[in-house]
Amino acid sequence: MKTTARPVAAPASRPLDGTVVRASGGSVAVRVAAARLRALGCLIETADGPPPPDAPAGLLRVVRAPWTAAGGALPECRIGWSGPVRVPMAGERDVQAACGIMHVHGRATGGPRALRIDYASVCAGVLAAQAVTAGMLAVLRGGMAVRAATSVAQAAALALTQYVAVATTTDPGSGSSRPEPGPSRPEPGLERTPPFRSAVGVRFEIETFRAEAWLRFWTEAGAERSAIAAGWTPFQQRFATATCTLPSGLQATAAALEYAALRRAAEAAGVSIVAVNGAGTPLPPAPSSPWRLRPLPSAPATEPVHAPDDLAQREDGPLAGIRVVEAANRVQGPLAGHVLGLLGADVVRLEPPGGDPMRGVPPMAGPFSARFLALNRGKDAVEADLKSRAGRATALRLAASAEVFLQNWAPGRAARFGLDAADLAAVRPGLVYAYAGGWADVLPAPQPMGTDYLVQAHTGVAALLSGPGRPPAPTLMTIIDVLGALISAEGVVAGLLGAARTGAGVRVETALADAGRLLRENAAAGPSTAGEAVPVVSDLAVMAADPAYAALFETDGAACYSRAPWTFTRAADHHRGGS
Repeated sequence: MKTTARPVAAPASRPLDGTVVRASGGSVAVRVAAARLRALGCLIETADGPPPPDAPAGLLRVVRAPWTAAGGALPECRIGWSGPVRVPMAGERDVQAACGIMHVHGRATGGPRALRIDYASVCAGVLAAQAVTAGMLAVLRGGMAVRAATSVAQAAALALTQYVAVATTTDPGSGSSRPEPGPSRPEPGLERTPPFRSAVGVRFEIETFRAEAWLRFWTEAGAERSAIAAGWTPFQQRFATATCTLPSGLQATAAALEYAALRRAAEAAGVSIVAVNGAGTPLPPAPSSPWRLRPLPSAPATEPVHAPDDLAQREDGPLAGIRVVEAANRVQGPLAGHVLGLLGADVVRLEPPGGDPMRGVPPMAGPFSARFLALNRGKDAVEADLKSRAGRATALRLAASAEVFLQNWAPGRAARFGLDAADLAAVRPGLVYAYAGGWADVLPAPQPMGTDYLVQAHTGVAALLSGPGRPPAPTLMTIIDVLGALISAEGVVAGLLGAARTGAGVRVETALADAGRLLRENAAAGPSTAGEAVPVVSDLAVMAADPAYAALFETDGAACYSRAPWTFTRAADHHRGGS
């Protein structure tokens, strides 16, 4: 087994202390990546001149690290616009048009529409920072330095993987491709898509996953039973379809009541309600560590920093040999685990008896849900009833065999299970314990449900998305869930590096609200790099089948999914030219 001596320890919150990265380019993607690496302790140097031709959106190159010999190969990440896609793209707007973001964002309003933020570029920046940090971890573990490449187009494809999977499933009854949801075309003069508007003009979002809570809220508000019943299915499915055309009677009911009365009805029904804030609404100060990295209260790990014997030869990714136990549902947690798997980790899901109910949610791609597979394919699964002593013992055994435990349970649930950070650190010193939450410290307790559209509403992201003359409204494309998942995975990789440098466990806490904050920090009045005019994709299934996009998508024969958003090659195999 190959081992390396422990380098001088760094604070858990700054695992890249002593590292110098040279950044080239001025795109949003490279600026985001540089800021994330700086928050991890990197000194960022700005290179003179433009980035190299094979990295038109930017280049990040590690030029010094505290645990490598002078002159040794070090990681880097090149960021493109099109990347491996054979469609020329020169900016954020091009990527949104050519990779389906305009199409999905515009479904709810009747036609393709650009997100008025550099969303794909922000995602690409987080992915690039992940690649550099994971590459540094691989070197510390005794592996070879890797040269990574990603692109804004690959980030966009990952953000849309659930929608692509649904669009490309096959109907078992007919053998034909499943049609995409049609655009929502509200009747003129009527608001049929959330958010809602109260009598005094307060716009607001609501959230519940329970039909009985939906019924009680609208009944308390005075809506007709037929409108309540007809509205539940599109409301429940809006996360999957990016559309939500509701009966006009629900908007009329909301408009007849003051916001205070609606809040009382929501509280009585157990429904979360959040006002849609302006883009300039103050948020609490950002935490010193965007991932709230801090050491676990446990003894240092006694195992040496090590890598599998064949790590230098393996092509599984920089996290090869690392095991992740994931206890998560819906989008944020599972996608974070999926990203770690794409980086090479072995991911095991902890599921309830009978399996995750999401496995059976239509449309199906073979025996399982297409949306579930988009986020969970390639993972193993172990079933356990965490309310029982035996189930808890199973979870503890899994954690004892892993380097990472990732969960997105509701606040307080981990403690009730006896599976909080201290519990698991007792059985696995050196563990990275990651919590992917909703609000963190952005709202006081009791907090509303931490879900995509509520976070968009409260953090002001919804207002950023609205064009001139349009009232603020969240996009029904799940931008916060996806970016929140990328931030969670980014924090896990940073935690692994911190654990490797200090020998002690690390707690990582991220939230969907962090995604809202990051988008606000990088907001402009529309995509900052307009690029050239490219055709707007209007059918995700057609895009996934187009040979020009073959490098973005893979298929299992039942549906298509996005490929890993990076490529990794050994840095020593490349001529190190450029800045």
